[in-house]
Amino acid sequence: MKNYILLLALFVLLSCQQSSNSLKKIFSLPKNLKEVSGVSYSPDNNMLWTLEDSGNANAIYALNNSGTIVKTVTIENTKNIDWEDITKDKAGNLYVGDFGNNENIRQDLCIYKMDKKSLDNGNAIPAYKISFAYPQQKEFPPKKSALLFDVEGFFEFKNNFYLFTKNRSKGFDGTSYLYKVPNVAGFHQAQFLGEFKTCDDFNHCAITSASISPDDSKVVVLSHDKIWLFENFTGDNFLKGIKTQLSLNHFSQKEAICFKDNETLIIADEKTKKIGGNVYEVTLKKLKSKS
Repeated sequence: MKNYILLLALFVLLSCQQSSNSLKKIFSLPKNLKEVSGVSYSPDNNMLWTLEDSGNANAIYALNNSGTIVKTVTIENTKNIDWEDITKDKAGNLYVGDFGNNENIRQDLCIYKMDKKSLDNGNAIPAYKISFAYPQQKEFPPKKSALLFDVEGFFEFKNNFYLFTKNRSKGFDGTSYLYKVPNVAGFHQAQFLGEFKTCDDFNHCAITSASISPDDSKVVVLSHDKIWLFENFTGDNFLKGIKTQLSLNHFSQKEAICFKDNETLIIADEKTKKIGGNVYEVTLKKLKSKS
């Protein structure tokens, strides 16, 4: 009887966890993609473009709706120093963000533009390279209390890139900087647009990805178990819009987010200790109903 009661309690607990989980698993990532760090959805062919971060190939991968790699494009004349996100513009061109900066020591931060037509080939050369620096960073690295210049999330909006920094400071307080970089070849000083705070728990509130909706009305920023939604902003004044924190009710090493349409999000996580390694879908309506 005791064993039966224990099994029943475990079943109830698992059922409660599953019912509170906001995410719908679409598919598991291929086993050879162990460190996915960004995703971008292509509505033209219903494919999901992804990449991996530092130490992995200088390549991007197209996945179909069952999670099979249907195309691998090696990006020539580049090195994957720390590719942390991938995004697109309205024309369907892709951009690879090589701006991972865990130690805040890099002075070679950049973004590669990949023309849409070049993605039909197995090897492609970037159309151009955008290099940039943060004017606020004077030391490489800064003091441990000011490690504010790592980035894992960005998107393209009206010929500019918007980058949300990942706070790695000692005494983490959730501060994230927002920077603007023009989508123009060459070197640029990033423009500081402002900051916002998530929470003071690094594991739950460090930023890992960002995206803007196809109609440009919503911005989302991701952590391991929640997103921050910005709405009702004017122009690119995202931080002055209405900010809503939405729980995913699911903790894993989530590293990538993008919009599938104006209401549906796609999220991917790395597999750690047998948890994760999947791609999920969730609607903003569902997240709002559970918050």
